[in-house]
This record gives sequence, structure tokens and C-alpha cells, in this order.
Amino acid sequence: MIPMKNTNGINNGGSLKIEAGLWVDHREALIVVLSKTGEETKRIQSNVQKQLRRTGEPSVGRFEYQEVPADDSRQRAYSGYLARYYDEIVAYFRDAGAVLIFGPGEAKGELKKRFEKECSGAHIVTMETTDKMTEPQIVAHVRHHFELDAAKQGT
Repeated sequence: MIPMKNTNGINNGGSLKIEAGLWVDHREALIVVLSKTGEETKRIQSNVQKQLRRTGEPSVGRFEYQEVPADDSRQRAYSGYLARYYDEIVAYFRDAGAVLIFGPGEAKGELKKRFEKECSGAHIVTMETTDKMTEPQIVAHVRHHFELDAAKQGT
């Protein structure tokens, strides 16, 4: 994996057209940036647990309802983790010319809404549903998508 040079986002530099692909689910995101100067990848972990659980050993002692967090507080905590995760992802795409978002679950739709709200400069090309993929498969998918897109515009 090649670390991205600019940790604060994609630096378009005015003359370079930057195309980026993002494979995302609620656990991790893999960002692939294609430009005339090369290709870069960045992996971001969400550190989100789908179901937050109470601490302690459930088999020790009796069950006390006060020790279990309420469903709404667990949902707020989960939403807070996701919001920070999505903010970290969006920060990389502030100056992107085109963005492809794909992945297996609901995260891509949630992230698309965040893009539309926060990144007026980025243009989301498309959203695709895909299964789990390896890093080389993700890079190849992004490269293939933008090569086809360039071929369509050239004809």
C-alpha cells in the first residue's frame, strides 16, 4: 500500500484532474486516487462496533437492567463513531474532480449524502454495489471505471 502524500486531502493543484475511487463499508474504507502523476491508496479503519455491549462478565452476578445502556444511547454512540469516520473520509475528497463510491452495504449511500452536503467541489460519478474485494481488485475496479469513463467521453 502506498501512503497518500497529502494527509489533509487531495491536492488538485489546479491543472491535474484527480479521479478517486472509494470502497467503503461500516468497518473500513479504501481510497484509491488516480492522477497523471500516479496512483495512491489510503486505508481508513472506522473502529466502530455494530453492537455496543456492556462491560463486565455476563455470567458473573445477577443481571441488572441499570448496567445495560439504553438502546438510544447505544445508537447515538454508534452514529457518533460513524460521523467521525465519514468526516475523516470526506476530508480526502475536498478537491477531487470525480469520485466513484462502491461497496457492499449501506455505508456508500450514507457517505454519498455526506459528500453532497459537505463537498460541493467533488463530483460523484456513480455509486455501485459490490461485494468484499481485495486491495488489488479495488484498485483495478477504480482504474477500469475511469478508463471506460474516459473512453465514453472521447467518442
